[in-house]
Amino acid sequence: MLQSKTRWLLKKADETIINTLMNELNQPRIVAALLVNRGIKTVDAARSFLYAAEQDFYDPFLLSGMEEAVKRIVKAVKNDEKITIYGDYDADGVSSTTVLKLALNQLGAEQVDWYIPNRFTEGYGPNKDAFRKIKEMGTSLLITVDCGISAIEEAQLAKELGMDYIVTDHHEPGPVLPEALAILHPKKPGETYPFSELAGAGVAMKLAHALLGELPEELIGIAAIGTIADLVPLHDENRLIALRGLRALKKTKRPGLLALYKKAGITMDSFNEDSIGFGIAPRINAVGRLEDADPAVELLLTNDQEEAERIAEEIDFLNKERQSIVKEITNEAIAEVESRFPPEEFPVLVIAKEGWNPGVVGIVASKLVEKYYRPTIILSIDREKGMAKGSARSIPGFDLFQNLSLNRELLPHFGGHPMAAGMTLRTEDVDELRLRLCRQAKEVLTEEDFQPVTEIDGVISIEEISLALIGQMGGLAPYGMQNPKPRILIEGASVASMRKIGADKTHLKLALEENGVQLDSIGFGLGEVCDHLSPYARVSAIGELAINEWNNLKKPQLFLQDLSVTDWQLFDCRGNAKTAINPASIPEKRKIILFSEESRALLAQEDEGIFIENADAAKAEELDGFNIALMDLPHEKGIIESLFEGKAPARVYLYFRNGGDDYFKAFPTREQFKWYYAMLLKKGPMDYKDMAERITHFKGWPKDTIDFMTKVFFELEFVTIRNGLISLEKNSPKRDLTESKAYQARKARIELEQELLYAPSNQLYQYFNQQIGSRDDYKEETKQWI
Repeated sequence: MLQSKTRWLLKKADETIINTLMNELNQPRIVAALLVNRGIKTVDAARSFLYAAEQDFYDPFLLSGMEEAVKRIVKAVKNDEKITIYGDYDADGVSSTTVLKLALNQLGAEQVDWYIPNRFTEGYGPNKDAFRKIKEMGTSLLITVDCGISAIEEAQLAKELGMDYIVTDHHEPGPVLPEALAILHPKKPGETYPFSELAGAGVAMKLAHALLGELPEELIGIAAIGTIADLVPLHDENRLIALRGLRALKKTKRPGLLALYKKAGITMDSFNEDSIGFGIAPRINAVGRLEDADPAVELLLTNDQEEAERIAEEIDFLNKERQSIVKEITNEAIAEVESRFPPEEFPVLVIAKEGWNPGVVGIVASKLVEKYYRPTIILSIDREKGMAKGSARSIPGFDLFQNLSLNRELLPHFGGHPMAAGMTLRTEDVDELRLRLCRQAKEVLTEEDFQPVTEIDGVISIEEISLALIGQMGGLAPYGMQNPKPRILIEGASVASMRKIGADKTHLKLALEENGVQLDSIGFGLGEVCDHLSPYARVSAIGELAINEWNNLKKPQLFLQDLSVTDWQLFDCRGNAKTAINPASIPEKRKIILFSEESRALLAQEDEGIFIENADAAKAEELDGFNIALMDLPHEKGIIESLFEGKAPARVYLYFRNGGDDYFKAFPTREQFKWYYAMLLKKGPMDYKDMAERITHFKGWPKDTIDFMTKVFFELEFVTIRNGLISLEKNSPKRDLTESKAYQARKARIELEQELLYAPSNQLYQYFNQQIGSRDDYKEETKQWI
């Protein structure tokens, strides 16, 4: 067996709908299943999804409040009023600010400024001091992007200060909305806009569309950065933004973006949603996590190449600093968990420490969830203020927002959703919050909930996989929230080859085979699996299909994410070395089997092993689910058959360290026995020692061969040995050599060594498989994920 790292959950799609999509859209079954798994259950919806790039954006004036907002902005531009855009410090906020700034400039506005609050001194969203400062700078029209829907008092202040106020946002609205000239929000009460899941950059783009009467591809590209970075569902209009935006970003001429691409190592031919998610967005976010986010906006806006390269260098430096800080805090948080809050005792991890950067604690929380698979809160303590501020990440089954809501009296400020949240609380309440959340978790979470789950889109055979199929599956890109990269399952494949790769041998290169067809796969960070995978195993693997291109040759490849072997495995560790074996090299839940007391010397440390002397003891030994190591050879094969018959071990490790002596000793032929008998008959009584030396000299027979033949003759009563003299018993009855127990034992031992010690590995596997078998009930017990 090889236990998977996670629980595998195979999605069950409606076969009727799958067949309909296959027939109507001329798509392979796996693509139809992928569509259904993503909630697309009609032909029209599937066609719209697959050909989203050919669709049009919704009319921006379908968004309530748009007409009022456009009229006021156009008036401000005509009157040359000062307009300020109030944004947010993350990638969505930066993108939103940039989109609206560029749109207003294209509209002819000359007095346009932006303001992004400092995460550390001002926090998220509008604040009164900032509004007063903005007013003092001469602003008469204030527009928020990616924030503002919950800023009730700030909206009132804007009115008192004499500024017209427009809110554009996408975060969850509260029971009371801010008083503003217009609120552009796809989720606000009573809103009838066709799509409610826009990111902040998407809402800003709708406003730009309404102002300009068209959508410049450049603005769609920048809106795609915020949309993909903010992890909003990539379907409907968000999918269209991502598709067209990625195309625009591939062709961009903006110096800031090109400089950022260079720093992130992004090439145009491989540009996709991952380029944003792992290259662009982290760098933009790093600015606001460590300092003011203004440089990120300046980078996207600049038309100066030198300035772009300078800012990109600064941002890249901040991103590396952010990575270093995250690594340091993560290590400190892990040390706290290991020393004070072991996960087996604390179902919710609440880790707090003074001096941690509050801008990165959300990333740290995610890393701890990945390591321990527990809901996690990471808090930075400000000792002077007596407050702790931080972020939380959760696992399925534990609704963070709901469970935090039960502790409102401890949390003067908190917000979020089921899987993520942010909060501020008094330092003295941290321990109480941990206690309460752990108690709540024990009431709702089961042991199974603490095992990570991997969802699988469908089962596919290696024979089905082709470049054309992968291309058709690629029609679902770009991937993101509610449209994850397709994850497929290959069941029961053979291992064609495997090896560790990489400078430190931490990666796995594995070729899977099915009916003569092979599929190359690579598992990053899975190198150790090589030590736990037998060449004869039937492997189930999950991962993502891709096209591997090298030297102008393209072929399918699987990026491995997890592996499982549900049947028993054989590991051939045979060798003639007599060095001690450390049982710790065999995985836990192990049994070390000995057939000879002398073999205990082969074991290292304190593990003495289990001594099995006969078939009855072998039959009684419980092996189900254990990793079994056979340290030496039994004196007869039947003991092994009794040991394994009808049992279900997880793995069998073969060492057989006491074998080989008899196999390599020449077994005398009947002609040799005949010559030896005739010699004794002719010579009469002789000194045995002298005789043996003479035979060794003239015939070249080893001394132990002569001793063995003598022992056989003695057991058959053919000879007597008295006072060192050997003589033939002339009147002894006629008997066959096979009647000698010594003859039988040595013959059996040689056959045993030939069958077990020197047999090819595949032959050994077949032999043990006959004893153990691949029982269906055993396999079903281990396939809990099906």
